[in-house]
Amino acid sequence: MHIESTNTKAAAQGMSRRRFLKAAGVAGGGLVLGFFVPGAGRFAQAQSGKAVYPPNAFLRIAPDNIVTVAVNRLEFGQGVHTGMPMLIAEELDADWSQVRGVLAPAGDAYKDPVFGMQMTGGSGSIAHSYMQYREIGAKARAMLVGAAAQQWNVRPEQCRTAKGVVYGPAGRKATYGALADAAMKQPVPEKVALKNAKDFRIIGKPTPRLDARAKSSGKQEFGIDHVVPGMKVAVVAHPPVFGAKAVRFDATKAKAIKGVVAVLQVPTDRGGSGVAVIADGYWPAKQGRDALAIEWDSNGVAKVTSEQQFAEYKELAKKPGLVAKDADVSKLAASPRKIVAEFEFPYLAHAPMEPLNCVVDLKADSCTVWAGTQFQTVDQAAIAKTAGLTPAQVTLHTMMAGGGFGRRAVPSSDYIVEAVNVAKAYRAAGKEGPVKLIWSREDDIKGGYYRPSHVHRAEIGLDEKGNILAWNHTIVGQSILTGTPFEPFMVKNGIDATMIEGMGTPYNVPLKLSVHNAQANVPVLWWRSVGSTHTAFVMETLIDEAAQMAGADPVAYRKKLIGDKHPRHLAALDLAVARSGYGKRQLPKGRAWGIAMHESFDSVVAYVVEASIVKGVPKLHKVTGAVHCNRTVNPLSVQAQVEGSVLMALGTTLPGAAITLKDGMVQQQNFGDYKVARMSDMPEVSVHIVPSDDPPTGMGEPGLPPLAPAFANAIAKLTGKRLRRLPFDTLTA
Repeated sequence: MHIESTNTKAAAQGMSRRRFLKAAGVAGGGLVLGFFVPGAGRFAQAQSGKAVYPPNAFLRIAPDNIVTVAVNRLEFGQGVHTGMPMLIAEELDADWSQVRGVLAPAGDAYKDPVFGMQMTGGSGSIAHSYMQYREIGAKARAMLVGAAAQQWNVRPEQCRTAKGVVYGPAGRKATYGALADAAMKQPVPEKVALKNAKDFRIIGKPTPRLDARAKSSGKQEFGIDHVVPGMKVAVVAHPPVFGAKAVRFDATKAKAIKGVVAVLQVPTDRGGSGVAVIADGYWPAKQGRDALAIEWDSNGVAKVTSEQQFAEYKELAKKPGLVAKDADVSKLAASPRKIVAEFEFPYLAHAPMEPLNCVVDLKADSCTVWAGTQFQTVDQAAIAKTAGLTPAQVTLHTMMAGGGFGRRAVPSSDYIVEAVNVAKAYRAAGKEGPVKLIWSREDDIKGGYYRPSHVHRAEIGLDEKGNILAWNHTIVGQSILTGTPFEPFMVKNGIDATMIEGMGTPYNVPLKLSVHNAQANVPVLWWRSVGSTHTAFVMETLIDEAAQMAGADPVAYRKKLIGDKHPRHLAALDLAVARSGYGKRQLPKGRAWGIAMHESFDSVVAYVVEASIVKGVPKLHKVTGAVHCNRTVNPLSVQAQVEGSVLMALGTTLPGAAITLKDGMVQQQNFGDYKVARMSDMPEVSVHIVPSDDPPTGMGEPGLPPLAPAFANAIAKLTGKRLRRLPFDTLTA
């Protein structure tokens, strides 16, 4: 591993050390390290054919002993603002009470070591930077020890560290803050030995979040809270059909509202156009928008209607598609027992609690932006292109975000570009100053991007004993990767890898899988756990149904199909079963057990649930979850992610949890007609972690996929009816 000191790398990039440190958010005295990691650009190399070697992490130790870690991600509830500093602090031997986190701005220095771009997604924050951040801490510790040894004229081996202090012979000691300037002059070691796991005192320990106090007290500033002096607020009237245009509008009434300073036509996503109302604050801007009279042109724009789309998808599902997995299904026709099933999954909105927002301060030769973005360097490039600048002229500050679930990671940078276009129109109208774009909740739910709708069709042949002889399966839906930077290495032979992820594994079944890439004028995007949102439901409810036809216990049936090739799946399933009391405890009358498990982002989650039907509505009472995510950095974060995933997944089962369209227009607009789970829906949840010494795998998303099928399997036991779509139908026991 080759590294360069901060000032050396900065000079190589034509950037002053002062500007480099300022960009890192850690300017000031003390020890500051920037690490240059060859081999980090695997995915970037796949895209461009040229390796990318970014400096991707920073640490500052100030004279007052405060250790500041620049987090190269977005914090939007998943806990990286704590987890990433824990990795550095462990190897640094820092005093945890003196550790702080800061969200890094957009910059090549902070690119994900795997994806080659600065991003937060794919449950990859801890998994991808586990060794990277530990090595930063270990190398900084070695430099501090080297500085102390030099001052004391002793060998480094004679020194030890603990809680932010270097100890030497004859009772000598010095704090990291006191050594920071001298340590900065030490050569960065080429290699360091990392701690043995048995010596960890921070990694693996339940650790309260660094941002908990600010968030729980209401003091935390999110993107939507950010205010810049002289700032105006903008809202945009978007076209009712994706890609439509505002051909004319009457702004007379809007301009008459006190506080409205401008009404301007602006480009919107997907080639459309809308009308921006800019005012002294959000309320006058919204009132101005409500007062607009706009004539829209949607000629030549496809108009989706959900019922018609599902009918077309079902017809497609009966036909052969692109083969993703091949298997011999010749035994299907003569199988003595069969399962034929069609599944429907609607579009889903991300609906984060903080709607989309972005502050833009556009000048002739620069642009400064504040946004809670998951795609910092992608958005930085989009801002530059839209503003007619270079990326070096764009400063993008990463703000705390109130959720996102993928919606703040848009390859088209839709809302960011829209904000810049509003700022451009404002300047063109002779106005000066920063503008904050705010989407209302209605804008957020009606404005895309969505988890795609899908139809699955399965034909499974079983013998008299319930053994699966052949499985022919077809999936129909839109690709979320086509046309994105991920297409070159995640779309193979026309097949979007996210559409089929989770199909088959870990079960030893003869599965032939094909897909149809449907086209629709609806913007689609990854949604928490991506393709596993639908594939897990299909796989786990069908396996459960096959177990029922075999007259077998659903746990035993799964374990038989898994065999001995997937020990992590077995470990998670066994732990969930053991901790739930399944098979040993009698459930109250009217309740049933449900089982499901799924692997996503290299982690396995198994659920054993208890459910009933109350007044025709399925009710989830208790969830026992077991997680195999290899080594756990912060057990409290894993627990929180699973608990949050349970509630979010539960929301997908509730009547009304669907985005539907009629004549191209989204029919839902707020939480009154787009259902999300509330506190009253939350079941009792217990989370258990399978111990492991292997490097961490992802945990932001894997807790979501197996919840809905486990719930559905419990309901099937109560009603005898297999649920084939999300959200659930109203039922009777």
